[in-house]
This record gives sequence, C-alpha cells and structure tokens, in this order.
Amino acid sequence: MESLHELEIIIMLLAVVLALTTLARRLLLPYPILLVLGGLILGLLPGIPTIQLNPDLVFLVFLPPILWAAAYFTSLREFRADLRPITLLAVGLVLVTTATVAILAHAIFPGLSWAGAVTLGAIVSPPDAVAATAIARQLRIPRRIVTILEGESLVNDATALVLYRTAVGAAVTGSFLIGEAFFNFVVAGLGGLVVGIAVGMLTRWVLRYTVDSFSEIAITLLAAYLAWVVGEILHVSAVLACVAGGFYLRRHFSEDVAPITRLQARSVWDTVIFILNGIIFILIGLQLGALRDEIVAAGIGSLLWKGALISAAVIAVRLMWVPVAEYLPRRIAPSIRARDPMPPASHIFLVAWTGMRGIVSLAAALALPLLTTSGAAFPFRAEIIAITFLVILSTLVLQGLSLAPLIRAMTFEEDGTLDREEAFAREQAATGALQRLDTLVDAAWPLPDHVDRLRSHYARRAKRFANPTETDPDCSSEGADAFRRLRHETLTAERRAVIDLRNRGAISDEVLHRVEHELDVEALRLGIGDVRSNGSDSSQPIQ
Repeated sequence: MESLHELEIIIMLLAVVLALTTLARRLLLPYPILLVLGGLILGLLPGIPTIQLNPDLVFLVFLPPILWAAAYFTSLREFRADLRPITLLAVGLVLVTTATVAILAHAIFPGLSWAGAVTLGAIVSPPDAVAATAIARQLRIPRRIVTILEGESLVNDATALVLYRTAVGAAVTGSFLIGEAFFNFVVAGLGGLVVGIAVGMLTRWVLRYTVDSFSEIAITLLAAYLAWVVGEILHVSAVLACVAGGFYLRRHFSEDVAPITRLQARSVWDTVIFILNGIIFILIGLQLGALRDEIVAAGIGSLLWKGALISAAVIAVRLMWVPVAEYLPRRIAPSIRARDPMPPASHIFLVAWTGMRGIVSLAAALALPLLTTSGAAFPFRAEIIAITFLVILSTLVLQGLSLAPLIRAMTFEEDGTLDREEAFAREQAATGALQRLDTLVDAAWPLPDHVDRLRSHYARRAKRFANPTETDPDCSSEGADAFRRLRHETLTAERRAVIDLRNRGAISDEVLHRVEHELDVEALRLGIGDVRSNGSDSSQPIQ
C-alpha cells in the first residue's frame, strides 16, 4: 500500500507539471517559475502529504541526465570561444559569492562558525543549470549570452560542491587545511574530466556492438549515470564527469549510430529532460511544506529579513562581478580587447541579472549531516536550509519573472551567424554529395538515370541551398534497391561533409544538428534509417 501511495503522488505531480507547463506557455512565462510557485501553493494546502526530498536521490536521479544533456546540446566551439568569461563566472564568481555570503552570515548569525558560514555560501553560490537553460532557451536571448549562461551552469556546480564538501568536513570535524582543500579541488576537477572522457570512450565502444536503436538510446542514458557513479566512487567531480562525457559523446555520436537512433534519441532525451525539469521545480516549491518545522524553529520573522539580506547580497555580487570581469581582462590584455571588443551594456546586464538558484542548492542544503563527529547537532542546520530555500525562491521569482519584460525592453541586434553557417553547411553538403557521385559513376551497380537525377538534384541544392529538396524518384520502380544504395551514399557524404565542417570549427554544433536532422528524416523516408553512416561499403547491398 505504501508503494501505491507513492505512485499516486508521482502521477499527481506529473499531472500538475503538465498543467502548469501548459499554462506557463499560454501566459508566456518561463515554466520553471510557475512550477515553483505551483509547488509552493500545493505544499501549503491542507491534506497534501509532506514530501521529504532525499538529497542523494536528487543528485543521483536528476542531475546526471540533465548535466549530460546540457553538455551534449552545448556547442563545444562556442564553449571554447567563451571559456574566459565562463571560467570567471563558474569559478571566480562562485568563490567571491561564497566568501561574501560567508562574511555576511557570520555577522548576522551569532555563534555561526566560519565553516558553517562558508557552507551556506557554497550552497547558494551556483546559479542552477536547469533554471538557466530552461529560461534562457525559452526567451529570445542573443546566442552568445545563452552560451555563456549554459557554460557557466555546467561548471559552477563542480566548484560549489567541492567548496561545500570541504566546508562541511571542517564543520563536522572542526579542522580545516587550506592546502589540502586546494589539492582536493584540483584533483576533483581533473579526475572528473578523465572519468567523463573514459565513460564517453567506453560508450562509443559499446555502441559499435549494438544492433538496435532502443538499446543504443538506453546506453546513452545509462552512460550519464555511469559517469556520475564512477565519479562519486573515485571521489572526483561527478558534475564534470557528466559534462565531459556529454561533450565527448556528442563529438562522435553522428558517426557512431544510424539516423533512426539519432532521431529517436533526441525525442527520448527531450521527453526525459522535460519530465525531470518539471518534477525538480515543483519539488522545490513542495519542500516548503517539509521545511515548515525548521522555519518555525528558527524563527520566521528573523529568517525572513536575514534571507532577504543574503538574497540581496547574492544578486548584488553578481551584478558587480560581471561588469568587472568583462572590463578588467580587456583593460589588462590589449590582445583580448582587440580580439573580443567590449560587449554592449545590455548584454552585460542580462548576464549579470540571470542568476537563478535551483535544485543543486536545495539538495546540498538538505544533505547537511545531522550530527558532528562529537555527537552534537550540526550547528544552524535548520537556519541554513531555510535561508537556502528563501534565496532560491527570491532569485527564481524576482529575477525569473523580470527577465521577459527586461528582454522586451532591450533592443538586441539580429544575429544571423547561425543562418549563414547553416547556408554554408548545406552548400558544402551538396558539394560533398556531388563529389561522391563522381566517384561512383563508373561503378557497376548505380543506374545512370539515378546518377543523373541525383546530380541534377544536388546541383540545384548547391546553387539554391536554402530551397526545399526536390521530390526523389519513385523508389518502388525497378532498380529501387540500387537507387536506395546510391541515395545512402550521397546522404552519408552530405553528413560527413557537415561533420568535417563542425570538426574544423567552421560551423557550430547547432547547425550540424539542424542539417543532420533533415538528412536523418530523409533517410527514414527512403527506408534506410537503420543503416549507419560510418564505414559504408558501396559494394554491399542495403538490407
């Protein structure tokens, strides 16, 4: 009966998530905010069961696929190009925010140790990957801003969690060694990257021996959890393990699986991430019901003004840090200023204002130990959890709700970079297919009529690459197998041409996704969607 009760709660949460998400789209609001407020209202309603959120479950179930997918769909080229601002936010800002909050918390909470104050600072310092991605992609924000926000949210959790574990260890044991903490920080970061790449390589090796798309999709899902678990076992950054693994697999996924797998994997991953995001944000709101006892014990009035003060500090530090981090490197290094001029003030302010906290902060607060090594209660545990929730709520609601009006008030220039890259990619794909036709024209199996019609088709695409493709020959007539084989070769050549452009940095991963999606759909329409594009042999028939 207990399992039935839990199942009913899960079904209820999914129904609420779908209803609130639909309402958010109609109201043109970022859905994470409405889900948090909806969960908050649900948590206050009488008769709603209190849901105790297990922090280990949050870290293990929710974070691996979300981080893996976020890295997978982030262009590595753009990430590398903006590595400097991403690092200054993901490492520098996290450290500064942690220090600022620690100083403030130590001052307003009499008796709070420095270890406890740093713990609170580390908990509330990282903006949330889920919130940043969900809100930034829903609104019309310039591409580079989205890249910086997503890149920051991929790395900052690693920085904050290393600080958090170091501070919690000091609070529990009463000892802290700065040299050991720095060493652990470096080892955790480098170790996480190694684990992620190793899991990515293992995943590629396993994919070569699978024969159906469902198994391949399941392997990609399992890989995210494997990277996290191995990272935790080896005491390195599981966050960076998922990020590195996602980046690595995306780099090779186009060559390792068939079109049908890529199409189905995108649908499966989009659905999984949507459900996980929805449940996460509504659980954040529902936690108020579970935290009522802690809030009452700590004093509602006192916590409210202290939470407001710390929330204001968190927001203010980011507002001050981002302009300084943009200005100083250009001031110090003329080469940076020449290569990357100062962005518009509106761009800087938007990055500075987009700093919502989320599930990582809440899970870290709930994961605080109950007792120290001496057997005493963990100092100020209830206050830290309550303050964390108030910071999450204030940043999500205040900053999240104000984003849409701010963006509408700002005037952003149209960025046609992706459109130009996409047009270039389509032209090069058509050229690659024409070159492949030239190498196959003397082979025994292609029919001359098919070669001529495809040559005409790709010549038109090379000249007018933005137009829809012409209708292909009737594949049910005589010679259908030969034509399908020929079409497979040209589609493969198109895909390889676009992959080569991505690998050389000429186009972004997003452009590759767009073109590849159309090629995969075309392959499915021709009945060759289950044929891989790597190592194709034109001498063998397509089954």
